[in-house]
Amino acid sequence: MRIALYQPDMAGNVGAVLRTSACFGVICDIIEPCGFAFSERALKRSGMDYMEHVQLQRHADWSAFLETLDGARIVLMSSKASTPLPQFAFRPDDIILMGSESKGAPAHVHARADTRVYIPMAAGFRSLNISVSAGIALAEGLRQTHSFPKGER
Repeated sequence: MRIALYQPDMAGNVGAVLRTSACFGVICDIIEPCGFAFSERALKRSGMDYMEHVQLQRHADWSAFLETLDGARIVLMSSKASTPLPQFAFRPDDIILMGSESKGAPAHVHARADTRVYIPMAAGFRSLNISVSAGIALAEGLRQTHSFPKGER
């Protein structure tokens, strides 16, 4: 399982997702361009001392990312999706894709996704922070596929 961020806007969110990916032992794909200068310094505050443990793959653009799929399924997390997270069946090689904070995912990304999933919320709320959403989706995917790391507490 992997997490992918499509043209993220906020270094703090990226750092938080990188920390999550390090803690769960999954690769994080960053699909550029980013809305900030991508640097260790920009990410250090939120990623803290976990940055050296991150399995990071940066891609110059959407096309470069697509070349790395090797048959993996793209699961786009979107408030516009029709499948609720609790009803979705993850596979171990799924890539959980998050759109950018300000624009979401464009039409061509929606069109290429193998499936689109949303996280149900209480009435009147529109969306969660992408780092929170990525963590929720990843935890559910790892739970379903029995892929949580067997490390220390």
